[in-house]
Amino acid sequence: MSFTLATWNINSVRLREPIVLKLLQEEGPDVLCLQECKSPVDKIPMESFAAAGYSHMVARGQKGYNGVAILSKHPIEEVAAEDFASLGHARHIAGRLENGVTIHNFYVPAGGDIPDREKNEKFGQKLDYLTEMRDWFKANKPEKSILVGDLNIAPREDDVWDHKKLLKIVSHTPIEVEHFNDVMTAGDWVDVTRQDIPEGLLYSWWSYRAKDWDAADKGRRLDHVWATSDIAGSAHSSRVMRDARGWEKPSDHAPVFATFDL
Repeated sequence: MSFTLATWNINSVRLREPIVLKLLQEEGPDVLCLQECKSPVDKIPMESFAAAGYSHMVARGQKGYNGVAILSKHPIEEVAAEDFASLGHARHIAGRLENGVTIHNFYVPAGGDIPDREKNEKFGQKLDYLTEMRDWFKANKPEKSILVGDLNIAPREDDVWDHKKLLKIVSHTPIEVEHFNDVMTAGDWVDVTRQDIPEGLLYSWWSYRAKDWDAADKGRRLDHVWATSDIAGSAHSSRVMRDARGWEKPSDHAPVFATFDL
């Protein structure tokens, strides 16, 4: 079975329902993982998505904030929904497809503006969240699994527009990258996107603050697709759908795709 998966921080699934449908209709991934849905689960526009061929969903939601959902053409069974760092936020959902693949969809806390947990509670929460992710994957070793989402960390020098300028900016600080790598090691995860695109600048997020985001191109790769080492070799065709950042009323994130032959 070959299936294509996409992950996208949509920044309000109801507000951006038209571009979610555009993606589903034009690209047709088998699975679409959404983050920052900003909606209770019962308010997610499932009728529209089902009409487009996505009649299956597992999700966690809350009003106005956070929220994660996995839309699928194929049956999917919920297998986990963890509240790491006890924040009470809807930031994780996991579902298992009929082919036995488990998909984890994460929205890791952004961490505020100051990279110091003593001065900024949100930064501490982000580090704690990542630490508990690490410990959970150590205790629950994943197999035949994919992890996607807005992890809010750009780990590599070529994942940001200027490595030196961003070393003290939240999302690219050394301590965040260390925590990010610890999660990867704990679950024996492989960065599928960089497995397929090993060299060069690569971004999935561009700030709304830029007057012309495309020309300025001050991006960061915050959105990730990982797979456990037992299936990572089956992944191919990774890409960031940059054009979607320029659609009408866009998210500030672009969708990231990968295909798996299993």
